[in-house]
Amino acid sequence: MNLTLKIWRQKNATTKGKLQTYPISDVSPDMSFLEMLDVLNEELVNKGEEPVVFDHDCREGICGTCSLQINGEPHGPDRAITTCQLHMRMFKDGDTITIEPFRAAAFPVIKDLMVDRDSFERIQQAGGYVSVNTSGNTQDANSIPVPKDNADNAFDAATCIGCGACVAACKNASAMLFTSAKVSQFALLPQGKVEATRRVLAMVEQMDKEGFGNCTNTGACEIECPKGISLDNIARMNREYLSASLK
Repeated sequence: MNLTLKIWRQKNATTKGKLQTYPISDVSPDMSFLEMLDVLNEELVNKGEEPVVFDHDCREGICGTCSLQINGEPHGPDRAITTCQLHMRMFKDGDTITIEPFRAAAFPVIKDLMVDRDSFERIQQAGGYVSVNTSGNTQDANSIPVPKDNADNAFDAATCIGCGACVAACKNASAMLFTSAKVSQFALLPQGKVEATRRVLAMVEQMDKEGFGNCTNTGACEIECPKGISLDNIARMNREYLSASLK
């Protein structure tokens, strides 16, 4: 496959960036998208040019760091996958592919395609944990009964990898899907009830401080989420927040 890549190049968050065009040839349809970028960077290095900076780690769809906007879609044209799981067979010979960083004020560009998502970490640190002592004081799993529906829904919420696709897909750059998933994974379990009131208030407050937009129920976040996190979590977080606000 021969492709034309239009890649966003930006020195840092305070400088202006632009799309730069790179032709690339002999791309195997079986390559992952990141492997294709590896090939491009090898060519650039061999030419004495600066390689394109992009974020990655596990390359197994687990860590969520490989967050790219590909032809206007977070993680590209496939569904329920991260960028590292996207394969070049999703494109056609001769295609032009536009590659940009995730766009959100709360995700400032570090360089080129890499953005700073520490805002997600700060939301998590505000309340995404439990204080139940599990060190040297473990209990048998069957000693605290949990309804299966609650356990399943908590597990589904916990599959959120914090990639930021929900923010990138939202016209308001809202982080409601991410925050609600982190609230729900605890709100549905007995171990999370102790700090439930403080948790939801603190996490929503931190989300607002980070500058994320409001949710207007467009639903693009759920569609683009590589783990299929449900909008039901947003409704649950809203209920938790209203209840906590009245206490």
